[in-house]
Amino acid sequence: MIGALSGGAGEVSPVPILMKSIQVHGVFVGSREMFEAMNRAIVAHQMKPVIDRVFSFEEAIDAMHYMESGAHFGKVVIRV
Repeated sequence: MIGALSGGAGEVSPVPILMKSIQVHGVFVGSREMFEAMNRAIVAHQMKPVIDRVFSFEEAIDAMHYMESGAHFGKVVIRV
């Protein structure tokens, strides 16, 4: 569910979630002002993402297995 704070999300029954032992995690991404401040800080400090490994598009399945293993430190990239 995306955009629950903007309304119109409807009712969510917890019963199917509990019956299937599904884990639900909420994420707060912040306001547009916070996003713009973050982008200014990234530019000002010349921050770059840490890339652990780059896979070719043909290796996408291997990339997903690698990411699922938790062995990576940083981003797992699939080159298109």
